[in-house]
Amino acid sequence: MIRMTLAEVAAALSGTLHVAGGDTAGTVVDGLVDTDSRQIGPGDVFVAKPGETTDGHLFVEAAVAAGAVLAIVERPVEASVSQIVVADAVAALSDLARTVVGHVRAHGRLQVVGITGSNGKTTTKNLLARILQDEGETVSPRGSFNNEVGAPLTMLRVTERTAYLVSEFGASGPGEIARLAGLVAPDVGVVLMVGMAHAGGFGGVEATLKAKTELVEQVRAGGVAVLNADDPRVVTMAAVARERGVAVHWFGRGEGAEVRAEEVEVSAAGTRCVVAIGDERMPLRLRVLGEHHVMNALAAIAAARALGVSPRDAIARLETVELAERWRMQPMGSERVRIINDAYNASPDSMAAALRTLAQITGPGQRKVAVLGAMSELGEYAGEEHDRVGLLAVRLRIERIVVVGAEARRLFLAAVGEGSWDGEAVFFEDQDAAFDYLLGELRDGDRVLVKSSNAAGLRFLGDRLGESFS
Repeated sequence: MIRMTLAEVAAALSGTLHVAGGDTAGTVVDGLVDTDSRQIGPGDVFVAKPGETTDGHLFVEAAVAAGAVLAIVERPVEASVSQIVVADAVAALSDLARTVVGHVRAHGRLQVVGITGSNGKTTTKNLLARILQDEGETVSPRGSFNNEVGAPLTMLRVTERTAYLVSEFGASGPGEIARLAGLVAPDVGVVLMVGMAHAGGFGGVEATLKAKTELVEQVRAGGVAVLNADDPRVVTMAAVARERGVAVHWFGRGEGAEVRAEEVEVSAAGTRCVVAIGDERMPLRLRVLGEHHVMNALAAIAAARALGVSPRDAIARLETVELAERWRMQPMGSERVRIINDAYNASPDSMAAALRTLAQITGPGQRKVAVLGAMSELGEYAGEEHDRVGLLAVRLRIERIVVVGAEARRLFLAAVGEGSWDGEAVFFEDQDAAFDYLLGELRDGDRVLVKSSNAAGLRFLGDRLGESFS
């Protein structure tokens, strides 16, 4: 956060300032901002956000004890700290983020990149941040900080020295991306794909398309939209960009892409390809597992190129990345039994991509084992999409399909109906039962994918398996 007086912060939030101790309206604050009292340090600002299970106002004293010098609250609390009372603490986060980013942009060299898409946002964000960090101070989200709280908290980490802000925008309904991207008016907007992820919340894939287009609508005039040339729905966004005076740069594997991947090869060691840009052909070796991450890498290269970074430099930096993010195609276990823990998020598209990767990295004499849980937020599409995954697992000749959790039972039934009825597919209500089964079932040479949505919690099962076979 930039240096601001208490009065300036209160004005930005349209809040009422109550000073405490030796503070005055002119007292300056310049610490980090957080809604989690456990993350507060000396000089920081604590935002007392009401939650679903608890209330941030109960933790103001803990934040003060940790060193907070200002609390942003919805009601005054008994605490020895200056407070700014606002109508809505979450909205206040956004107001403060808009103010801080606007100030830094006006007085520094800050450029902002916004990333959205049904899948791949966090991986692309991490890849792009790795490229940009060698160019100048780069701020990007921790984990998947991409919602109405996480995105502003990331924005509030910029300073006058920050050269790049990489923001990830997720949404569970219409209008959310517009609100978040509207806080910063990105110089570059990246749209990865439009798929079935969160389709239940949006009301279908066409509504998802409209929501993802909101990012392109918020890119500043004269900026750049980096679009997936292989996704017909994303291609329609080009017209929106051009109407707003936004240039369009394409990435993909087809001939229409300016940044294109050719000769893609997948192995247990990672993914190799040739990146083609005009007449140049540049080899890329990604250590991150999965053919689908080639598209994320292309998007990062294209976005960096729009910011003036040499593609050769971008590729060299990408080749140093060993893991996109914890619980995202994360190799665990050992060469004896390799566990691929990809259970932080799941959608029909990412589930299919992970299963195909499992098939691609499993060699002769090795077994493919898929441990699968539910995909969340699919609404009325949940049944048929779980059916499709079950069918795909059988058609990819996955030797063991282990389905965990009642919400994923359709997946198991689909696999059985497709022919995995002789013990190849098994179902367990809970993780402990699945873990016990797998301890006895897995053998040398097995390659095991653990995949589910975050809510299903199979990432913890993946961790346990990784420790057991390390």
